[in-house]
Amino acid sequence: MKIDFQYAWSQLINNWPLFWYGIKMTIAFAVVGTLAGLIIGLIIGAIRCVPLDPLDKPVTRFFKRLGRFITGFYVWVFRGTPMMVQAVFLYYLFKPVLHWNNFTAGMVIISVNTAAYMAEIIRSGIQSIDPGQMEAAKSLGMTNTQTMISIIFPQAIKNTFPSLGNQFIVNIKDSCMLNAISVVELFFQAQSVAGTNMRYIEVYLVVAILYLILTTVATFVLNYVEKKINKTNTVTIKDNCA
Repeated sequence: MKIDFQYAWSQLINNWPLFWYGIKMTIAFAVVGTLAGLIIGLIIGAIRCVPLDPLDKPVTRFFKRLGRFITGFYVWVFRGTPMMVQAVFLYYLFKPVLHWNNFTAGMVIISVNTAAYMAEIIRSGIQSIDPGQMEAAKSLGMTNTQTMISIIFPQAIKNTFPSLGNQFIVNIKDSCMLNAISVVELFFQAQSVAGTNMRYIEVYLVVAILYLILTTVATFVLNYVEKKINKTNTVTIKDNCA
């Protein structure tokens, strides 16, 4: 089937306010979902990495194992099921209790879904750090919480930044899954425009290009930030004795 590129361009121009609103909402869901997911993921990742000390009291060891089990179950469920299914299930499950709207539900769902992936990313980042740093911090009298916040987390985030950035890219694309609960974002707007004029190919071509532009720009920004994070200052020492 022939694609009318001129018609696709006209659809972009004529419906730009709708597309622009969808773009802003898509970015909002991606940003909030990634940041909130990172915060929740840090907590879950830390719980999953809490060491079991042989000197722990039975009660302490019980709660550590319980925390590992709950967080492990959380990660297993949210990584093992599609976000679209999670969105529909959680939205209608809690709507009678929370009385939330589509926008609020969408923000919560994309955040808790992202947190499951972030938790595994953070866990791998924590495990990549030399255990000697934890032991050194304990020898200085620091608690596990202080060590995690001041020493472990900053390094873990730096080591896993490419994976964290990749999750942001994924959220830009996967926000369209929230269309299942009628959340207004870019894909939702595309469906509205395509359904109005019954020209699906041209409209979805426009939307595909818009998504590609968003992910490309985000990739360049994340690569720039990564270079800044990994940039180290070098000092050249001249030998004046020669």
